[in-house]
Amino acid sequence: MSDYTKIAQLKSPAALRARLAELRLELPLDDGILTAEQGSPLAAPYDIAGFRVGNRWCIHPMEGWDAERDGSPSPHTLRRWRHFGLSGAKLIWGGEAAAVQPDGRANPRQTLATLANKSGLAALRETLLSAHREAFGSTDDLLLGLQLTHSGRFSRPNTKQLEPRIAYHHPLLDDKFGIDPGNNRVVWTDSDLERLIDNYVAAAKLAFDVGYQFVDVKACHGYLLHEFLSARARPGKFGGDLAGRTRMLTTIIARIRAECPRLLIGVRLSAFDFVPYRTSREVGQPMDYSALLPYRFGFGTAADDPLSYDLAETIEVLKLLLAIGVATVNLSCGSPYYNPHIQRPAIFPPSDGYQPPEDPLVGVARQIQVARLCKEAVPNLPLVGTGYSYLQDYLPHVAQAVVRQGWIDFVGLGRMVLSYPELPADCLRNGELARKKVCRTFSDCTTAPRNAIVSGCYPLDPYYKRLPEFDELKAVKETLRG
Repeated sequence: MSDYTKIAQLKSPAALRARLAELRLELPLDDGILTAEQGSPLAAPYDIAGFRVGNRWCIHPMEGWDAERDGSPSPHTLRRWRHFGLSGAKLIWGGEAAAVQPDGRANPRQTLATLANKSGLAALRETLLSAHREAFGSTDDLLLGLQLTHSGRFSRPNTKQLEPRIAYHHPLLDDKFGIDPGNNRVVWTDSDLERLIDNYVAAAKLAFDVGYQFVDVKACHGYLLHEFLSARARPGKFGGDLAGRTRMLTTIIARIRAECPRLLIGVRLSAFDFVPYRTSREVGQPMDYSALLPYRFGFGTAADDPLSYDLAETIEVLKLLLAIGVATVNLSCGSPYYNPHIQRPAIFPPSDGYQPPEDPLVGVARQIQVARLCKEAVPNLPLVGTGYSYLQDYLPHVAQAVVRQGWIDFVGLGRMVLSYPELPADCLRNGELARKKVCRTFSDCTTAPRNAIVSGCYPLDPYYKRLPEFDELKAVKETLRG
């Protein structure tokens, strides 16, 4: 394990401020947590495409490994969605990554956004809304969406084994994940993509029929639509220049707007990427990219130094999304599969990761600063920020400061809400946190599904500690330590 200072060792906002100064990081930080009555910036409403969202907290979509094999929700899935409703957040960004066709699932127990699961999608929605009404009296200012996805290179619809469908052959990712660079059967044809676009549109119509207010057309984390954004090497209309590389995404959005005009559309976007890192129990090292310069295999990646970002194309895409009617964008970065330290900063790596090559605070500040730059460049596009969970006890202190300063419009919570779903409500009502529930980024919520175990917070949620899968996860971790 790395010897970086843990957040739990920093006993005050002043101590965190001093640590940020040591690292030469700019991150605004309040001294206390403000309640709604005290004028917390996080309590202020915000308009998205004419809908008045009740506060600035957002729940990110997460890829559960806990649906039934037919893609319908299990009791585990419904419990998570109930917690999302109880959280107090007023923007629910999908809650779940739902595959638009079975071969696009990232695991065999991922939710499906297909007609056969219409009642399941309705049950998720109603579970969340009922919980929110129970806790807060009304859902009038709650905006609820469903994330639509195809996992592409990271599809595992049947077992733990990859069954990739890729946009193009990536020289480093093919090597890392054992894809034969001469096997073109795994590359999507243009005609197959046209059928996939139809399925995205059908899934969006289904979501609207069920009652979701928006859909997220997912373009992040190395999944299919994100991979297309870097498909410079792909011939034909879905690759090459930026117009070609965005064509899958913009065509899906245009079709949904034309065929389901009352449905709002969001996009979760990896704003930048780095080269893939090697899986290791040692400190993370990038794969050798020296022969690939200038680097042409990333989106938002600096061509001359692919361990840094270049937001020129990212900002072009954000402006394009605003122009074609996208209501809001949720900014993330990188991929949990090949460079998790930039996407999900943590002291403790997941089983398929590596020890952090930088203090995780660097990764947090990088994401927050990138979101700030994007907001400055496209001020009229409502943006959600990511990467806050590693701040732990001081998440609200930073969140309310960046919202007050206009760096971002909404602060999103992912893994934090697995251990502590009521965090937004506790902040706005009480101005304090239940410290025993705060996520310490042990990464069990990633290690478990990587090993075909139900997803959840095993260290802090008693519900998961009582499951038989708890012992399975312990055995996996013991093997890794060995």
